[in-house]
Amino acid sequence: MSLSLFDLKTQSALLKPLIKQKIEAVLEHGAYINGPEVAEFERQLAALSGAKAAVGVSSGTDALVIPLMALGVGPGDAVFIPAFTYNATANAVLLAGGTPVFVDVDEATFNIDPGQLEDQIDRIKLRSKLNPKGIIPVDLFGLPADYAAINAIAQKHGLFVLADAAQSFGGGQDGARVGALAPVTATSFFPSKTLGGYGDAGAILTQDESLVPVLQSIRWHGTDEARKESIRVGMNGRLDSLQAAVLLAKLTVFEDEHRRRAAVGAAYDAALKDVVTVQALPPGTRHARGLYSVLVSDRPKFQESLKAAGVPTGIYYGMPLHLHAAFRSFCNGPGSLPVCEGLAQHIVALPMHPYLTEAEIAQVTGAVRRAV
Repeated sequence: MSLSLFDLKTQSALLKPLIKQKIEAVLEHGAYINGPEVAEFERQLAALSGAKAAVGVSSGTDALVIPLMALGVGPGDAVFIPAFTYNATANAVLLAGGTPVFVDVDEATFNIDPGQLEDQIDRIKLRSKLNPKGIIPVDLFGLPADYAAINAIAQKHGLFVLADAAQSFGGGQDGARVGALAPVTATSFFPSKTLGGYGDAGAILTQDESLVPVLQSIRWHGTDEARKESIRVGMNGRLDSLQAAVLLAKLTVFEDEHRRRAAVGAAYDAALKDVVTVQALPPGTRHARGLYSVLVSDRPKFQESLKAAGVPTGIYYGMPLHLHAAFRSFCNGPGSLPVCEGLAQHIVALPMHPYLTEAEIAQVTGAVRRAV
């Protein structure tokens, strides 16, 4: 039985009548940009996440860039980010005019290491002309970063915290949901995410309601409320009504899907933790299970063995950001972030979605155990 890393077809078939109904409503009223579906989606998103407000945008990358612009990031400003993540995090800092400072990650959680973070902040203060401005933790694979420690470090050094929750919507920590763990949170609705649209889409979740008009202005070319005058530098970062309609339909099954993702993750952990290294789940943390990745010693051989068993694999991420050609000038080169570099050599993603059956879970775990 051949599996897939992500299953978008089963959900699509399940929700097709409701999605069709909501899309037809958009076609009927014709407000394809900033229609009523966008406002309703923002309302439901804020309520679900515990944020004071949500602002829908056109992609997860724009969900990072727009708040960076709103928070005044510009030339000479240092923004601290983990190097073991997708390139959108670094690109967002550069697009906003800032300078990314790469930080090593914790070998157990794969998330930004608070100790290394503070060391990098101190280093920039002492040895650089850059101005420490903010921190972007990334909730890798859906596991929230250590926000208690990160928020304390940020407060100590006078920095903002912008959570990159592209993979962790639905997760939580110490009783709070992703969206309420940091002052500002960016998330993505790329089709394969825990809540995915039928194209690119994203949202900014904030605990600071005074920031909302600025975010809304920047996403609409920096214009005033009448959209007649540019009062700040902005961009075209709006969320389409059609995407909002699709996402509203998908929200109706989101909690059920999250519970199933959690069950799949727990089954994987129980069956695999004695044969491969699994991502640690700290007490009090709710993993969104956007991806399920393990560490293996011989990745090519492991992947070939799973392929023969009908189990697909992926690599997220095979090269840490500080070694990418576009970002090399912002770090000290190979060897400077050893945990990130080690993870990149051994990480492998397994199938993870809410429609895996018990038989399919057994197929995956059995193939992994045989492979190692």
